[in-house]
Amino acid sequence: MKSLRYSYLTFIYAFLYTPIIVVVFFSFNNSNVSLLWHGFTWHWYRVLFHDADLGAVALHSFWLGIIAATVATGMGLIASVALFRYRFFGKQAFQLLIFVMIVLPDLVIGVALLILMSTVHFPLGFWSLLVAHITFCLPFTTVIIGNQLRQLNKHTLEAGRDLGASQWQLYRDVIIPLVMPGLVASWLLSFTMSIDDVIISYFVSGPSYEILPLRIYSMVKMGVSPEVNALCSLLLVITFAMTLLAQRRIVK
Repeated sequence: MKSLRYSYLTFIYAFLYTPIIVVVFFSFNNSNVSLLWHGFTWHWYRVLFHDADLGAVALHSFWLGIIAATVATGMGLIASVALFRYRFFGKQAFQLLIFVMIVLPDLVIGVALLILMSTVHFPLGFWSLLVAHITFCLPFTTVIIGNQLRQLNKHTLEAGRDLGASQWQLYRDVIIPLVMPGLVASWLLSFTMSIDDVIISYFVSGPSYEILPLRIYSMVKMGVSPEVNALCSLLLVITFAMTLLAQRRIVK
């Protein structure tokens, strides 16, 4: 029974990580053809670090992801606290709409945002991308932080109020420290979704602000090159490092 369990886990992890291992392996390929191995090289990483245009596009994506994740996490905290602590008309409908946004296809969200922005003559570029990314990240942050809040003991909040804590002190000294794991998880998920999104960004991006997912999408139209593999490998390293830092933060 134990061997069967380990075999199942091995299969699951192999299924998940084999494509990633292949991408990293061929990022060191000394060939212009991605799937034909011609020896080890660092050439494609040197090409990446000397590509100023690609570096600027990567910075666009990282700044967009950082801002979108921060705003979405802050708004998600406010929304989840309101749903957790207060009763108001339309609360159930609001919760239902949050879950609808989570399961709604990205294609529908992208088209809807494009129509809305075209109707109000909102210029397509950084701000349109930021609004779109906050929009599709916000439901996830609200649900994650809300689940964290539901694990709290309400007597803790009541004790804080009995001790004379103001609303701001209650948020700062009680609620935020207790839901910090949810905040970190929400921020990381939002950041990952932002720098990973192609479909919604395709509809609301403009010519003045290009982001990394769309650049990679345009690069792979002619086939996956070792340069793309190297770029994806760097993103993997950054994501892994951020996950380790977040895990250490949550443990502390």
